[in-house]
Amino acid sequence: MALEKSMAAIPEFLSKAELLKQGAEARVYRARFLGRPTIVKERFRKQYRHPLLDEKLTHRRTVQEVRSVLRCRRAGISVPVVYFVDYSSHSIFLEEIVGSSTVRDHIASSPPSARCEGLEPLAERVGQVLARMHDEDVIHGDLTTSNMLLRCGPEDGVSELFLIDFGLSYISALPEDKGVDLYVLEKAFLSTHPHTEALFQRLLKSYAAASKKSSAVIKKLEEVRLRGRKRSMVG
Repeated sequence: MALEKSMAAIPEFLSKAELLKQGAEARVYRARFLGRPTIVKERFRKQYRHPLLDEKLTHRRTVQEVRSVLRCRRAGISVPVVYFVDYSSHSIFLEEIVGSSTVRDHIASSPPSARCEGLEPLAERVGQVLARMHDEDVIHGDLTTSNMLLRCGPEDGVSELFLIDFGLSYISALPEDKGVDLYVLEKAFLSTHPHTEALFQRLLKSYAAASKKSSAVIKKLEEVRLRGRKRSMVG
């Protein structure tokens, strides 16, 4: 009876929420939950997959996302608070980071002439946060500057850096997986923010200094880069 009520209550709740976006895997809503500004991520059924396989894969992906967020939070990394998870509807209720802006917008709004120098402290902070995340064996899977938020602190005015959208995340201790994670960020970073190679190198230098396992990861990053260049040459 409780399961049936839950399955009925979530769709009704989401029907009154504001739909922010719909991707290939999930819908994202804005709502108020227990009086708090909340982001709800609902993974929907894929009609092209067998129902039993779809249920298994969707459940696993939801569990992995929640596990990654909680693991980061326990490590002191700023991520949204998980308010509630409903596995029957594959919905995750997360804290909305009110008053924040993406790192992508922050970089884009900086004057091009001072873009690299003025943003060095931010690049160093991103490197430190990613080092801590990887030392906890969390692989984000979709690292971009759009999945990083800045929110100005109410007391000291220093911006807090949040990581969001762990929908493709998983747990792995392999340097290869961490190297690929950084490679995904590098490709996204340089395509979104042209002429910021020096800034990304500053990020990697900060990562290497902060991570206890960085040498093997950076080595794998170089190998992944080489494979990427070879693929580009072959076409």
